[in-house]
Amino acid sequence: MTTQTLTLELGEPLYQRLQERAQRTQRTVEAEALDLVAQGVLDLEDLEPALAAAIADLRFLDDAALWHAARMHMAPADSDQLQVLHLKRQRDGLSEREADAARALTGTYERIMVMRAEAAALLKERGYDVAVLRSDPPRV
Repeated sequence: MTTQTLTLELGEPLYQRLQERAQRTQRTVEAEALDLVAQGVLDLEDLEPALAAAIADLRFLDDAALWHAARMHMAPADSDQLQVLHLKRQRDGLSEREADAARALTGTYERIMVMRAEAAALLKERGYDVAVLRSDPPRV
């Protein structure tokens, strides 16, 4: 595999955060930076642009904001509506309008789950035990 050299100029605060992450993961700063670049480029290509941008932005959140993102839920009214539509689909079927609403709500749910998963992965990379998130299941 051919490699290329890339030189980056980082501000001191960003470099310090990168250095702290590298220390927590017991890796070099270079290895940590390469991993972050690879994740950002490879993982986001297959997602819709708005979701890819939101996920990319998670990396810049502080730990408290990431914990908040890892515990996101659908709005209770949306969750209730989605559950009603799923039950109606099984029982009677859905009208076209109801099917559209179910698709939109399912899309919202899936986006939240992707955001939660990415936030949890970032917290784990930062050295946190994310097992506590298992006791906070997503609401459907």
